[in-house]
Amino acid sequence: MIHINPATPAAGPALLAAAHRPLFLMGAVQAVLAMLWWGLTLTGRLPAGAGPAAAAAHGWLMIYGLFPPFVFGFLFTALPNWVNGPRVPAPAYLASALLLGVGGLLFYPGLYLRPLALLALGLHAAGWWIALVALLRVLRACPAGQDPRQPWLAWAAVALGLPGSLAFALWLAGGGVLWRTAGMSLGVWGFLTPLFLAVCHRMLPWFTSRVLANYVIVRPYGPLWGMVGACLAHAALEIAGLAAWTWLADLPLAALAVWFLTRWGIARGLRAERLLAMLHIAFVWAVLAFLLHGLDSLAAWLGSDWGMGLAPLHALGAGFFASMLLAMASRVSLGHSGRPLKADGLTWGLFWLVQASALARMLPDLAAGYGLPWLYYLAALLWLLAFAAWAWRYAPFYWRPRADGKPG
Repeated sequence: MIHINPATPAAGPALLAAAHRPLFLMGAVQAVLAMLWWGLTLTGRLPAGAGPAAAAAHGWLMIYGLFPPFVFGFLFTALPNWVNGPRVPAPAYLASALLLGVGGLLFYPGLYLRPLALLALGLHAAGWWIALVALLRVLRACPAGQDPRQPWLAWAAVALGLPGSLAFALWLAGGGVLWRTAGMSLGVWGFLTPLFLAVCHRMLPWFTSRVLANYVIVRPYGPLWGMVGACLAHAALEIAGLAAWTWLADLPLAALAVWFLTRWGIARGLRAERLLAMLHIAFVWAVLAFLLHGLDSLAAWLGSDWGMGLAPLHALGAGFFASMLLAMASRVSLGHSGRPLKADGLTWGLFWLVQASALARMLPDLAAGYGLPWLYYLAALLWLLAFAAWAWRYAPFYWRPRADGKPG
């Protein structure tokens, strides 16, 4: 069982009884809609084609449309427990969920009517701001004797995501391409990567200790600060137009990720219960993504014509982020619906569909010239199958009472 405090329950339907319920449901819907829109756009069944504007919209949807509902649903639930602080009140998480949800859904028609898109981004940002304030109140009420470093790091990463989304809005409103670059870089390297690293640093060894006997939790902060610093350096170099120099941050980041991977016991974790194995496999993607980013940047710095295209970015997003999301969201959904923390055959199979989707998206860029563009469509299809089936399996947990009869 995941021992994390539920948020202050709201009166009314089960869907509103805990913070993760409406937000995870929203995230499940966005995981399907975002890729469905992109697949239809790629195949020409929707206007806009696969040009720069459509690619930028795809980037916003996958970074800011998909992940924040899961992120806030998790943090509203977990962060009060991390600091032994007050629970997030229902009005705060419901207002945040409503604004994030309306803004996220309104963005789709806004893709074809720019003023509507700007309204959508404004509503989305308002929901994000409410969430930040609610979490800040929890942190500021942290009693003496608690270690607030990881919670503050998680909050700071989420806080960096808001200016990233607003930078994208400025680009959409007519600003220069630098705003789009800043929006994407802050989203990936200021928001999601530091956040996922902070959560893994706290939760992955703890989850492992709950399954494996004689397991020693290793969570030093020095290497974690080094990884976060490298992420921010990557973002700064990318925004400054110095992508050929990001290897200076990426290769040390990969080395530190390998260090954590081995210290967290991947060899034993892979042989453990499936739900735990999923978490360890997901972190392997972090190592691969950082390494690919470093090698790609180093090749550009050396003046080589060889490059990996968007393969490193998709190793990070479709590999690390998506795999860890599916694993973590499955675990939280099972634990907070009163069910055993065991991944059934369907969940295990869907996890491997996500692995196949990430590989299918990367291969055309890694093997440019070999006639593999059809894999782009396969990657989108595999993603859709995985997350649509995941939503079918887990979404009912959010509007139904807990199986064990407990509140929350």
